[in-house]
Amino acid sequence: MPSMLDAVVVGAGPNGLTAAAELARRGFSVAVFEAKGTVGGGARTEELTLPGFRHDPCAAAHPLGIGSPAFQNLPLGRYGLEWLQSELPMAHPFLDGTAAVLSRSVAETAASFGPHDAGAYRRLVAPFVGKWDTLVRDFMSLPLTALPRDPVTLARFGLAGLPPASWLLRQRFRDDRARTLFTGLVAHVIAPLGGLATSAVGLVFALAAHEKGWPVARGGSQAISDALAAYLKDLGAAVHTDFEIKRLDDLPPARAYVFDTSPTALARIAGLGGFYDHYRYGASVFKIDYALDGPVPWTADAPRRATTVQVGADSREVGEALRIASRTDHAPDAPFLITVQPSLVDPSRAPEGKHVFWAYGHVPNGWDGDLTDAIERQLERFAPGFRDRVLARATAGPPELAARNANYIGGDIACGAASGLQLLLRPKLSLHPYRTPHPAIFLCSSATPPGPGVHGMSGHNAAKAVWRRLRAS
Repeated sequence: MPSMLDAVVVGAGPNGLTAAAELARRGFSVAVFEAKGTVGGGARTEELTLPGFRHDPCAAAHPLGIGSPAFQNLPLGRYGLEWLQSELPMAHPFLDGTAAVLSRSVAETAASFGPHDAGAYRRLVAPFVGKWDTLVRDFMSLPLTALPRDPVTLARFGLAGLPPASWLLRQRFRDDRARTLFTGLVAHVIAPLGGLATSAVGLVFALAAHEKGWPVARGGSQAISDALAAYLKDLGAAVHTDFEIKRLDDLPPARAYVFDTSPTALARIAGLGGFYDHYRYGASVFKIDYALDGPVPWTADAPRRATTVQVGADSREVGEALRIASRTDHAPDAPFLITVQPSLVDPSRAPEGKHVFWAYGHVPNGWDGDLTDAIERQLERFAPGFRDRVLARATAGPPELAARNANYIGGDIACGAASGLQLLLRPKLSLHPYRTPHPAIFLCSSATPPGPGVHGMSGHNAAKAVWRRLRAS
């Protein structure tokens, strides 16, 4: 290791690894320090239940990963990353035994909403279909000084996406099938429906499905992190694990320090005092990883063909579950569930004939109860006999999630509330969100734009700010 590095990255989650890779491939000397024994952050894979069952403790399906400009710029396929797609990206079953779907086909998706809303959905997404690559680059790269590549499409997206999702649902759709599926899309960032730009959240996830799908990584989400780390090492960067940083003095001398941590941790380690005291952390989740002796027995056909399945009876129930988790101190009786069944397309994740299954429901930040029974009662409504398939389960509520990943304050897997102005302006109101009061210290976690998800774009964007400083100094 040279006596003075160009950059040190603290935290080896997808954003920290991406920031390090962007700097290393431009010739800067880089070292990464990770407190855990392996790299990964929110993209890990572990045997949590029984031998041979490989689970993703956090993120499992990656609609923003496969379409990420950051990941597309890196040769991750050469290092073992392979995306696997199911027949349907996502399905949302109803109590009558039918389901709405989010398909690669706009027409198939629209048809699943019924005759009243099929045309409305096609009109909603039509201006953006076929324009993902430029739209997502413009949308996920902001705020930066570069001019948008397609300002007209970005402006149209802003007009459609800035209103609250509650307004869009009332204005666009007549029936509840479309409203329920779209409400579930917004709920992926655990944001109440009345917030600014929550329509954009739903639109991004829908467009991602149409353009790129909602894949899983072969072998588990750890494959994403391992590919990034392997590429980094080939570039000559050092990756140190089992190395917890408590003070800036714990790190080697460097021209820049880049933190893939919560703003709270950065302020503590770097001695920034109360600079991030007004940053808000949001609701959490209660997550269960299952080892099953067969596939989930969904009543509807579509969920049997989709890696991701949203579970909630109707838009009212989903919206109420979001409200309770975000604005009260107790968990909903009928939680909205996001579930993923990776072994549907990746048999390597479980022994032959067996399956892994992943489900979580939203709960308040720091909640220390047990949501297992409520989650399984909800699953039984749409997949009768589910409990009979369970071989083993591993549960994790907010305290366990926070213990596994220090970025998840109170179990907040988004590393900060994705609601209000903080959905767009994270971690503070600033044109330079990756900078801090110290000119050599930067933040690259999902507490910065574009926010949560395994896509590496926060790290990519922060790396740009870092290399501009390094080249100017």
